[in-house]
Amino acid sequence: MSDTGESPRPGVTTERDGAILVVRLDREEVHNALDPDSMVLLRHALEEFRDDSSLAVAVLTGAGRRAFCAGSDLRRTPPEGAPFAAALLAPWEQGVADGGYVRAITLSQIAVGKPLIAAINGHAAGGGLEIALDCDLRIASSNATFSLPEARWASLPAVGGLSRLLRAVPPAVAMKMLLTGDRIDAAEALRVGLVSDVYEPDDLLEAALGLARRIAANGPLSVRAISSLAQRSYDLPLSHAIAMEQAMWGLLRDTADRAEGRLAFTERRDPAYGGH
Repeated sequence: MSDTGESPRPGVTTERDGAILVVRLDREEVHNALDPDSMVLLRHALEEFRDDSSLAVAVLTGAGRRAFCAGSDLRRTPPEGAPFAAALLAPWEQGVADGGYVRAITLSQIAVGKPLIAAINGHAAGGGLEIALDCDLRIASSNATFSLPEARWASLPAVGGLSRLLRAVPPAVAMKMLLTGDRIDAAEALRVGLVSDVYEPDDLLEAALGLARRIAANGPLSVRAISSLAQRSYDLPLSHAIAMEQAMWGLLRDTADRAEGRLAFTERRDPAYGGH
């Protein structure tokens, strides 16, 4: 939450780079914290990415260098006025308005089915870290920090943060972060596997775009299948997860793209995938 005294307009901006969509949380005055309006804007941006067949990968980042996202903007998130059940079961946008953060965005609920890269350019706290944890890949700038401080405010990270952090890093590290609310820096996040790479702040976005371009050059159906399987099978028993992999492999086996990939390898050229 910002201490500037300003009351900025909600902001989520998007820009295209070929088959890549850059989604930017754009409320720099409050460290890109999310209020109900910006939660709705973010959801709409990701739904548009999901539904646009010409887009292959999205990069999610924050405006400026200070913060990726500081979580919920407490000054603009109203107290939970509606009963919990009413807010939880209402249509999503109404639930956000009535119940505040109880209906905050979780990317898996949107079922994007395409790779999302979190380019974490500063503080990722509370809901900001929860959003990053919901992405397929996470890279960070060297000035990034990571925390789930909800216990300090007599709450808990209930938008997937607790469960996903326990899966993303060693349980001892996760529990220390959850119970103390302490921050870890980018070097520690890299060491424990919370992020895959760390870059200088000036290089972060271009690094994210380079990563996105390499992904977008691969077979689009296989990329979507891998992203979907990773989301749907990571908490299944191993035998069930492998069965899902085999079924998905069977769906890809007879595609024109798979035949093109094998032919391009044989002919020592770049494949020309058509997404079918």
